[in-house]
Amino acid sequence: MKPALPLVVDEQTIREMLPALDIKGALSAMFRALALEQAVQPPQTLTLFPHDAGDFITYLGALAGEKVFGAKLSPYLVTGAAPIVTAWTTLMSMETGHPLMLCDAGLLTTERTAATTAVAIDQLARADAARLAVVGAGAVALAHLRHALPLRAWQSIRVFSPDLMRDEAKRNAVLAVDSRAQACASVDACVEDADVVMLCTSSGRPVLKRESLTKPALVTSISTNVPNAHEIEPAWLLDMDVYCDYWKTTPASAGEMKLAAQLGWSPERIEGDLPALVSGTCRKPAYERHAFFRSIGLGLEDVAIAHALYRHLSDKQSLQ
Repeated sequence: MKPALPLVVDEQTIREMLPALDIKGALSAMFRALALEQAVQPPQTLTLFPHDAGDFITYLGALAGEKVFGAKLSPYLVTGAAPIVTAWTTLMSMETGHPLMLCDAGLLTTERTAATTAVAIDQLARADAARLAVVGAGAVALAHLRHALPLRAWQSIRVFSPDLMRDEAKRNAVLAVDSRAQACASVDACVEDADVVMLCTSSGRPVLKRESLTKPALVTSISTNVPNAHEIEPAWLLDMDVYCDYWKTTPASAGEMKLAAQLGWSPERIEGDLPALVSGTCRKPAYERHAFFRSIGLGLEDVAIAHALYRHLSDKQSLQ
């Protein structure tokens, strides 16, 4: 008997299915599995194409409880115009070795990135955090805002990006996520008195200065394809309580951590990662100084969200 062909899922199908997926729940369960050694997260790998034609990143992971493993391939293709960036995830069975699903991972990457930050904020932000700041207003920033909304009783939501004040369509997109959101003309205005600052840019250089923060806050930062990308000054890590998505892999990939290591900072100074946070085995910030959470994107996040999608689609097919 021939094995069933894998599901092939395009972006439109994923867009329709997303509201039905508990992405934050799937990621929280995955990080608990990682803490219990029921999951494996190898380092991501960067492969350069010949003749400076671009590169691709490979994200791998295996989930023992769900009996699946997989890989996401994310290429960066140099063209005569804007570079092409795509992402596809293959989900495989740990029982049969056969492929279960091949899916466009563009939207899923955005969602799992935002949901990972949401898991971190839920664990790290003050219980009474009330002021949220978002630097960035693209698709990733909007997803971050959407995932952050239910985490605390936000009294203030401020958003900044360089063109936000003059781009009505972009402002309307922000307001569509939450009508309370206030567009700001500068980073300083956006982060003033903030309890949580989400950096959601594709910048390879710092977008937030430490003097812009008026009180101890949680700052979250994501990754981009720019070599050694960092949204804050690397030296700042020496004066922060630092957390990350996974301490075994993040310091070797996160730009500001690699650069800070040249200034005397060490990965041993990381207070904890998401497996430790969700399992309650590390110290949380006291907010005597700023806290920093850095995610680089993990293959296990891609496998976990792909598996959630696969189960949803399989259940839906069985009911038809």
